[in-house]
Amino acid sequence: MQGILYEESTIWLFLLVTVVMGGWAAWMTARGIALGWRPYWQVVLALLLLGAAVRFIHFALFGGTLLSPHYYVADTIVLLLVGSAGYRATRARQMTTQYRWLYERTGPLTWRERTAQSS
Repeated sequence: MQGILYEESTIWLFLLVTVVMGGWAAWMTARGIALGWRPYWQVVLALLLLGAAVRFIHFALFGGTLLSPHYYVADTIVLLLVGSAGYRATRARQMTTQYRWLYERTGPLTWRERTAQSS
């Protein structure tokens, strides 16, 4: 996987910076956008910028390549996956708590319209 997902000598740096630190930031960013009832496309824009910030951390702390489209895309895809899950989980919670008479939760990321039998 070295050379495909990450350029550092060990996967632990990729996991720490991109998955843990960047993933947490992506989740919280997407959660904040969802709590403001803003549309999903704003999550995508914010996470594209966050991908550049994660790339800078790789560059500044660990000597990674700053302007590498390949690794920027790899980092940003991870952030988009985590951020999308955060947005969807927050939106599912919002819809089923604020509109509990209309919607019921069907999973951690989904909800459905409440029917007469499920009331």
